[in-house]
Amino acid sequence: MVHRIILHIDMDAFFISVEQRDDPSLIGKPAAVCGSLSRSVITSANYEARPYGIRAGMSTQEARRRCPGLILVKGDHSKYTRTSARLFSILKDYTPLVEVASIDEAFLDITESILLFKTPSHIAQLIKERILKEEGLTCSIGMAPNKLLAKLGSRLKKPDGLVIIQKEEVEEILRDLPVEKLNGIGPKLTEALNSMGIHTCGQLGKVPVCTLTERFGVIGKRLHEMGMGIDRSAVIPFDEEEDPKSISHSVTLEEDTSDPQRLRKVLLQLSERVSQRMRKEGFSGSRVVLTVRYSDFYTFTKQKTLAQWINNGNEIFHHCFEIFESLSHPKPIRLLGVGVSHLKREWVQLDLFEKREKRNNLLKAMDRVNERFGDWTLTWAELY
Repeated sequence: MVHRIILHIDMDAFFISVEQRDDPSLIGKPAAVCGSLSRSVITSANYEARPYGIRAGMSTQEARRRCPGLILVKGDHSKYTRTSARLFSILKDYTPLVEVASIDEAFLDITESILLFKTPSHIAQLIKERILKEEGLTCSIGMAPNKLLAKLGSRLKKPDGLVIIQKEEVEEILRDLPVEKLNGIGPKLTEALNSMGIHTCGQLGKVPVCTLTERFGVIGKRLHEMGMGIDRSAVIPFDEEEDPKSISHSVTLEEDTSDPQRLRKVLLQLSERVSQRMRKEGFSGSRVVLTVRYSDFYTFTKQKTLAQWINNGNEIFHHCFEIFESLSHPKPIRLLGVGVSHLKREWVQLDLFEKREKRNNLLKAMDRVNERFGDWTLTWAELY
């Protein structure tokens, strides 16, 4: 039986590392990337900022309170996306089995690549050297018999680490490892497991499956296997991945507001962004989702299922705004989000209605203009 060899590549503080590469004056100073410079959340903090407790998801106000000297950099998602594409292109040189887990991490199945590249550790080292040489960035790599353990390995030594977990070492490594160190076990699940006296992976692996399923339902068996370091999931190449289940955009407002005209304009902008991406990726959807976060950080979503499939920003907006107006808003609003789910790939058929055909041609023309000259070069009069 051939044992799989899986790598998990995890870029180190990816967004801020890209900014430091492009602006060396940031190196050695506490710095972080955020959505906007005035009001937003941290999306990536460098290792100089982390001793202050600054982490992704923290508000910029709290981050500045903890570290008054923190340098904030407005994120440039298009730059990170381009860098990410080049990184994944490097990975494809070592195996066709590359699964994109997020913009800054991937799984590789290199089981069959050893014939070409000597040892597994040699492959990992080649990847690290090429990423550093070609992109000026560091990554941490975990190597293990499966995806669960490979991801664990990449987390154990950061930044610029390489951790190899051999099959015969799994039991010893997991024996005293806190359960929250495993990917997929978050704070709430950790709290629930701790309340049962389960604090380590070694303890989790010894709990009978029936006990876990009685407490956690269908994920009970999976938790038992995780405690034993078992993961049978395959590495799925990105050209074989399933279609996304939803497409959405959200924005944290420059200041909390209850101004209906301001909120209406933001919803229309978000709807347009969602629709542009849907058309670019060839999707229509039949469920519209609105997300609202108030000044006290209370957040909720409400959705509406439609009788037809849509990818038109105006249609998405009108359905979202209908949901928005149906709600009472007791406090000023901090964040708005618009999404469309229940997606399907568009298919072409002859349209008997000239009006609909003209509308589709108009939308495609708007997309082409905006892609060439920038967002909002050509848009709806309602935005102004």
